[in-house]
Amino acid sequence: MSGRELFCQPRRVRRGAALTLVFAGLLVTGAATGAFPDPGQSDRKTPTGAARPAAGHEDVAKAAAEAMADGESPMEAAERAVSRSGDRWAAVYSEGEYQEFEEALDGQYTGVGLWARRRQDGRIEVSKVQAGSPAAEAGVRKGDRLRSIDGEDVDGRPVTDVVSLLRGDATDARAGTTVTLGLQRGTRAWSETVRRALLSTDSVAVRKLAAGITVIRISAFTKGSGELVRTAVQQAPADAGIILDLRGNSGGLVSEAVTAASAFLDGGLVATYDVDGAQRSLHADPGGDTARPLVALVDGGTMSAAEMLTGALQDRGRAVVLGSRTFGKGSIQMPTRLPDGSVAELTVGHYRTPSGHTVDGRGITPDLEVSSGALERAETVLSGLGDPS
Repeated sequence: MSGRELFCQPRRVRRGAALTLVFAGLLVTGAATGAFPDPGQSDRKTPTGAARPAAGHEDVAKAAAEAMADGESPMEAAERAVSRSGDRWAAVYSEGEYQEFEEALDGQYTGVGLWARRRQDGRIEVSKVQAGSPAAEAGVRKGDRLRSIDGEDVDGRPVTDVVSLLRGDATDARAGTTVTLGLQRGTRAWSETVRRALLSTDSVAVRKLAAGITVIRISAFTKGSGELVRTAVQQAPADAGIILDLRGNSGGLVSEAVTAASAFLDGGLVATYDVDGAQRSLHADPGGDTARPLVALVDGGTMSAAEMLTGALQDRGRAVVLGSRTFGKGSIQMPTRLPDGSVAELTVGHYRTPSGHTVDGRGITPDLEVSSGALERAETVLSGLGDPS
């Protein structure tokens, strides 16, 4: 198991943040009026408390307001109300946690620039160091053993807990705060104190395989990721296919997923959705590449907006979907600001694929189910799809 500092959220709110299907620019006023912003809008604004809460949020907002009036914690009261709601995707975030979430969607995160993995013996090892990050400047290298964080032994701990400690989630640590790493390289053991920084993420990675196939891996739909996908498609060799790797993609901004869909479709429906009973639809822009053979790789970690993109490509016959059944997160959450600055997100609707299939709780079944060697199988499938010309 491995992890990085981007979308690993604190244990208390992990169920919500990494899985939320987020509409860019969505305000709580959108929930109250049923008016959603242009799906092409790429900036996500912080929810305001000025508008009337959406249907389904009233109980949470009321509980938080009453707690504030009684001198109690609005956030804790909201958490109790959310727990009673039975909404499996609902979550409550502190102001700092929600700020981190928004930074992540903007393609940024606060951390030291480390990826970590746990070895079979339980030891935590640095699997990657981001160039130019505080960890890199401190001389931390791939393969170094991470023994402790701020004096806490990390051996045997889940990688998600290790990442949370690196980010300082428990204290809503900001950029500029320090963290002390206990490290070991060979027989040398030492401590290094580094300052957290606001770092940029690389949510889209592009590489070429020997046969000229272009592999586009999208780890999350952060701001600008859709345009990066479109550019990668435009620059791909015309005589070779494309593998769109969505494995482990936890979702993100819907507007970016629609832009990514537009890279492969010539307009048309991407998904339909309902919010408090109001029906809406999302459409791709015209002019996408419909000629090159395309295989989409998915797995149980493919969630939310990534499932929406997968469903659009599969239903419209644009891609062969290969891998294992996706996670099954097809619901829409709306944020509401609480009196103490914390934020509650509750489910307000669900989306469906172009053919009308519901994703929530079901996931998407691939055309070809493959448990191992998915990339190699994808290459084989592309070779059988023929020359795009």
